[in-house]
Amino acid sequence: TAAGSRCLLLLLILLLLGVLGAPALGDPGPLEDVVIDRYYIPKICLREAQMGDFIRYHYNGTFKDGKKFDSSYDRGATVAGVVGVGRLITGMDRGLQGMCVNERRHLIVPPHLGYGSIGVAGLIPPDATLYFDVVMLDIWNKNDKLQITTLSKPERCNRTVENSDFVRYHYNGTLLDGTPFDSSYSKGSTYDTYVGTGWLIKGMDQGLLGMCAGEKRSIIIPPFLAYGEKGYGTVIPPQASLVFSVLLVDFHNPKDGVFLEHLEVPESCKRRAVTGDFVRYHYNGTLMDGTLFDSSYSRNETYNTYIGKGYIIPGMDQGLQGVCMGERRRVVIPPHLAYGENGAGKYKIPGSAVLIFDVHVIDFHNPEDPVEIETVFRPEGCNVTTRHRDFVRYHYNCSLLDGTRLFSSYDYGKPQEVTLGANKVIEGLNSGLLDMCAGERRVLIVPPHLGHGESGARGVPGSAVLRFEVELISMEEGVPEGYLFIWHGEPPASLYEQMDLNKDGGIPAEEFSTFIKTQVAEGKGRLMPSSDPEKVIADMFQNQDRNQDGKITPDELKLKSDEDQEKIHEEL
Repeated sequence: TAAGSRCLLLLLILLLLGVLGAPALGDPGPLEDVVIDRYYIPKICLREAQMGDFIRYHYNGTFKDGKKFDSSYDRGATVAGVVGVGRLITGMDRGLQGMCVNERRHLIVPPHLGYGSIGVAGLIPPDATLYFDVVMLDIWNKNDKLQITTLSKPERCNRTVENSDFVRYHYNGTLLDGTPFDSSYSKGSTYDTYVGTGWLIKGMDQGLLGMCAGEKRSIIIPPFLAYGEKGYGTVIPPQASLVFSVLLVDFHNPKDGVFLEHLEVPESCKRRAVTGDFVRYHYNGTLMDGTLFDSSYSRNETYNTYIGKGYIIPGMDQGLQGVCMGERRRVVIPPHLAYGENGAGKYKIPGSAVLIFDVHVIDFHNPEDPVEIETVFRPEGCNVTTRHRDFVRYHYNCSLLDGTRLFSSYDYGKPQEVTLGANKVIEGLNSGLLDMCAGERRVLIVPPHLGHGESGARGVPGSAVLRFEVELISMEEGVPEGYLFIWHGEPPASLYEQMDLNKDGGIPAEEFSTFIKTQVAEGKGRLMPSSDPEKVIADMFQNQDRNQDGKITPDELKLKSDEDQEKIHEEL
């Protein structure tokens, strides 16, 4: 039949092939090209090896039976060379092309793409098929440029790195395959150096340019901009691309001066601080990366000092010049005007650190300052004004110049009472109350040397400038210092007789009080102004009752003017 004839023909063909020695089923025969098994491909492949690229890789080379004939691992060094230009066996040249960094491949290289019918004496027999296990570590090209990727950048960037700047930065350094070789973090300190002066490898010199303080970058540097053919010690092999993850902490130029940023300036600025002024201010001190190293707020007290006299770092001496009271100012100070190369361990300020001070000026004064008086309101027809020794009643509000309220007579529901010049109030307030009319209102600015001084007082900081709002309610004409009562004219010729009302030869307290009150009522004399005239009269009586027996005798009674004259004679 036709089917039987076909089966017989197929059987004859198979027998003929067996006689001629055709390969058995399941044997592919000699390979025509390299066999590539990409058994590990990284998720991120930024670049594939192309003809003419320079590559670095590790490999193990074996025969089909697994016997090893060569290994870069055994030599402890990677293989480096150019791919696709005939410097490798043809099978390896073909098998390496298209690989990514960290990709792993199995390569099967037939003899005609390996060492052919000759082999390598003592190592690879003739017509040997070669098996390679390869991992790609690095790829670059002589036409490559620096690869810079900005990872993060601060919103504010007033200035960027230029050649000759001194930079402080942290970094992690790896090879292109991710192998770490160095890190500033592990050393616990930044790497500090000049840019563009040859102190760094060329790629880092270029990669740092244009950075802002606080910026993070990834910088990929080809070998010819790094350590080239020699590598660096045992950590960086020859012809290695380098990857740096860089955080720029700060930078400055040796020619930099103090940089000022005026954050808040009061609309009214009658005066600006100059050399010799004593300034009280709050501040936060930070490094350029935002690290806080000191704060007056944490101590709940201002920093107080003279400016322009070398008591503080030069940069702050300069940065506080020209401030207004109440001003907020940012002062950026390069290290050569701060703590220099050594830093300040007490404040955890590293060497060569740029410092940033956010300053709030509370007040300032000069030791030569008088009381500043501003008349807010003065009544018309003001003919009588306060003088030394007058007794005055006044209301007041007292505050610091930043508006902090301290004291107020209104809190007590009645005016303050004082005899001017009696050392009962601070000198500045006493001065500010002179030459006032009843009903007049003033604002007084009192410097600390006329206030509470360096030590301050309860509720008043040391060296604080004080602001008083005062209103004079009333005044009474005073008496000279040391007097409790004065006559408006000449005293009576027979003073004792008139004072001894019952003519018994002694003047008790009641008679004395009645006589003095009569003189005041008739306008013949006046008591020292006081809120308690009875106490003033009692003091007068006690002064005259010299033996303290409860009555004044003729020998005891003396006028104050007579007593003063006797003292003069005694001195003469």
